[in-house]
Amino acid sequence: MMHSMTGYGEAEGRIGGLDYMVEIRGVNNRYLRTEIRLPDPLTFLEEDIEKLLRQHLFRGTVNYVLRIKGVAANVLLDIDEAALRQLVERLDRVRSSAQVQGALGIDLAALVDLPGVLRPAEPSEEEVQKIKAGVLALSQRAMERLRDMRAAEGRFLDADLQGHCGAIAGDLQQIEARRDVVMQEYAQRLRKRVDELLAEVKLKLDEETLAREVAILAERSDISEELARLQSHLHQFEQARHLEGEQVGRRLDFISQEMFREANTIASKASDIEIARRIVDVKCRIDRIKEQVQNVE
Repeated sequence: MMHSMTGYGEAEGRIGGLDYMVEIRGVNNRYLRTEIRLPDPLTFLEEDIEKLLRQHLFRGTVNYVLRIKGVAANVLLDIDEAALRQLVERLDRVRSSAQVQGALGIDLAALVDLPGVLRPAEPSEEEVQKIKAGVLALSQRAMERLRDMRAAEGRFLDADLQGHCGAIAGDLQQIEARRDVVMQEYAQRLRKRVDELLAEVKLKLDEETLAREVAILAERSDISEELARLQSHLHQFEQARHLEGEQVGRRLDFISQEMFREANTIASKASDIEIARRIVDVKCRIDRIKEQVQNVE
């Protein structure tokens, strides 16, 4: 099944008396790039969360956020009492040396906000295991919701790509049918034009010369190989749409580029208005396909 790279999943739960919330967002990227944001005391979870994301996702920029709801940040922090004591003692010495008159009040709350006074709380090993199990379970639930959303959008992408491929196949059939007629029409126009020019001098067109001119044009404007390759790429694209695994998006991206290359060559060789018109339609659809496969995982 085709998956989009865009999606969102979240999950909430209570762990150790605190309410946790996990959010995972995915957007387009050629490769897999993860951005993980955790509260300072829980940074020990980063490696496990990174592993979980890479087990389930293959492409895209993935933003993972873990929040603890309804709890002040300082609940997760410890006060470094030794550092705070040193600050108070230094302030006392400054007051004495400066011979400040009167009592000098020290605002401990303000001192706590200074760098180095607060530090992340260090949970016990038992608490670490409990938090890890709970957060990973929440992350798994959020991941499943993200995958569901990406799968739903992937179905729309697949239907859109299928429609474009069907239209391209129809245009290629018309171009192939038109290809043989073009040479016949060119030979007739060439014969008529040359006969008109030679009628004035009462000369007759040599059939061998006419055949040679038609052959030269046929060689210059032959698109049979390009049509065959483009039809082959289209068939490969249809097969790749149903593949499972991490290479689907990259494979579709590569095939669509090759399709566009062949369409460009056909456009440069086209000597017929009808073929030129249809190949423009083909290129427009391939361009749309190239845009859409950028969203495929």
